[in-house]
Amino acid sequence: MSVATLAEVLQPALRHGYAVAGLVTLGWEDMRAYVAAAEAEGAPVILQAGPSCRAHTPLPVLGQMFRYLAETASVPVVAHLDHGYTFEECKQALDSGFTSLMFDGSRKELSQNIDETAAIAEMAHAAGISCEGEIGFVGYSGGENSAGTDPDEAARFARETGVDAMAISVGNVHLQQDKQGGLDEPRIRAIEALTSVPLVIHGGSGVPVAQRTALAAGSSICKFNIGTELRMAFGAALRAAVDRDPERFDRVTILRETHDPVMAAARTVIRALGASHRKD
Repeated sequence: MSVATLAEVLQPALRHGYAVAGLVTLGWEDMRAYVAAAEAEGAPVILQAGPSCRAHTPLPVLGQMFRYLAETASVPVVAHLDHGYTFEECKQALDSGFTSLMFDGSRKELSQNIDETAAIAEMAHAAGISCEGEIGFVGYSGGENSAGTDPDEAARFARETGVDAMAISVGNVHLQQDKQGGLDEPRIRAIEALTSVPLVIHGGSGVPVAQRTALAAGSSICKFNIGTELRMAFGAALRAAVDRDPERFDRVTILRETHDPVMAAARTVIRALGASHRKD
């Protein structure tokens, strides 16, 4: 049984200079491929159920899927709620077997974000699981603009919420399809100087791979969320499978052909973060 909490996989990453991949799931095919990739790399993995995933599949079902994969895996697997927006949603995830809750109060005024995140963290810790919060706002490609994380506010947020991990806004953007951007390293260093909480980068697909690798090894960033580039790999594999034989209609047969390409893409992500085959 390899069910793990977020703290259980991020604290070793913080101590030993690597990062764990938070892989955004949309269905059985990709989450299964992600766990297979983690096993092949001998690395922990964080399976993430975000809002679009939850709109498609109810939380109690996702909890069972995540737990099944974790309990049969040879590596630590975290069942993580990504961008929970209400206390009730986070409570439902906890009751559904999730081992980590990410509460997103980043659109709210600082004091309200702190108070609401602290309540989620208290609930999570009482149940023996982890909590991630967000300070600053990570925007969306083609949508809402980001608001960079203030280091002093980050220090206060970490201190007053008791979160196990803290998502920050340092030039990262959700849903970015290219890697032409880059993170604001001076801002990261300023945040690191004021808090020892493991840091999280949402929108990791837009971060150049070399920078991911360097920051995983040499900063307090212990978790990179990766979704878009893996969805692109899945989409390309699915399109190729459909085009290969337009007469096929059995979706199980078609979807089976996405497994190896998505697994390979996830292995590349995990390896770049320095998490493969760790002995520490």
